[in-house]
Amino acid sequence: MRHVMVLGAGVIGVTTAWFLAQEGYEVTVIDRRPQTASETSYANGGQISVSHAEPWAHPGAPWKVLGWLLRDDAPLLFRPRLDPAQWAWCVQFLIECLPARTARNTAANVALGLYSRAALTELSDALGLAYAREKHGILQVFTSAEALHGAARSVRLMNDLGCEVRTVSAEEVRAIEPALTHNQLTIAGGTWAESDFSGDAKLFTRALAAKAEAAGVVFRLGAEIERIEFAGGRVTGVTLRDAEGGFELCTADDYVMALGPQSRGMVRPLGLKLPIYPAKGYSITLPIADAARAPRTSVTDEAHKVVFTRLGGELRAAGTAELAGYDKHLNQVRVEAILSRVLEYFPGVGDPAQARAWTGLRPATPANVPLIGRSGVGNLWLNTGHGTLGWTHACGSGRALAEIMAGRAAPIGFPFLG
Repeated sequence: MRHVMVLGAGVIGVTTAWFLAQEGYEVTVIDRRPQTASETSYANGGQISVSHAEPWAHPGAPWKVLGWLLRDDAPLLFRPRLDPAQWAWCVQFLIECLPARTARNTAANVALGLYSRAALTELSDALGLAYAREKHGILQVFTSAEALHGAARSVRLMNDLGCEVRTVSAEEVRAIEPALTHNQLTIAGGTWAESDFSGDAKLFTRALAAKAEAAGVVFRLGAEIERIEFAGGRVTGVTLRDAEGGFELCTADDYVMALGPQSRGMVRPLGLKLPIYPAKGYSITLPIADAARAPRTSVTDEAHKVVFTRLGGELRAAGTAELAGYDKHLNQVRVEAILSRVLEYFPGVGDPAQARAWTGLRPATPANVPLIGRSGVGNLWLNTGHGTLGWTHACGSGRALAEIMAGRAAPIGFPFLG
């Protein structure tokens, strides 16, 4: 039995471990945190959003970014640093804004998203996983007629690619989500992806990890990865550092890199240059005081790129992307901007003084398309770089990589690394 070591215990690493175990591999998962899903997967927006597959890099993006440069509350904020990796990423981002590349990247994300959404549903139902799932679709709200008109092209594209989305009127928006009747917003209309849904990525990851552990997967948590050992064109082991400063060499036959934003730095000594840069995202979580004012449908505020998702007795609001290196400092201006949108969309839903703020680093590629498959180093595989779609793509990425490692072709049209 071949032994696979998965580096990273977020939603990507744990789903990968599960599907590898189902293929008959002996699997060990390594992570520096004492619990699974304690970093990027901890408090994201909660959407399984195949319908949001169009990448940040699109033909109109450079002009929008220029307009946002001096706004501390901008949906996409670029903070220039003396970091060659940041500038190289930005140059490639501009290249990915070309129409042909945007079309290719969108198609890849939809293909993986549809496959992943089906895999998540199948897995959740088969194992009885509880993670505050709400199967009421995703509703994108437009507050200007111009923006709504501009969405028509995206709606056509999504439907052409097999993701069902339809345009809805302002009246239909409020009928689909009655909680929106309590605000004073001018709503021009919206788009509704009825087959998309929402849920808590952290709860899912931890529930699946428990099932995986019961199935024989070994979790080494609280173990810092000091370095990846490399010789003869292959990974020969991983050196771990424990809390007391001791070192231990752990070995396997194959290794999967699923360390999110840390992936790029971890494999650089092996001669690999992954096009990944951290995109800092923010969220707030607010206890729901009035259930009638909280949405059941996950709602996206198109103008400010903020999503609102009900997770059990709490409302999660998340959004923005900040290219500022590995800094995880909470920018209070950006926190307040998200909280302001919560109160504008869902007044009276809860006490803003009880809101909990969080920030995490997403592993973003310039194309917003993840890196899945062979790394170029003999026995090292990649499942990283999912950017804003990690929760959406997790199950499909894990299942597809397990199929590839087992010697079968993945059954979707996605540019897997070979």
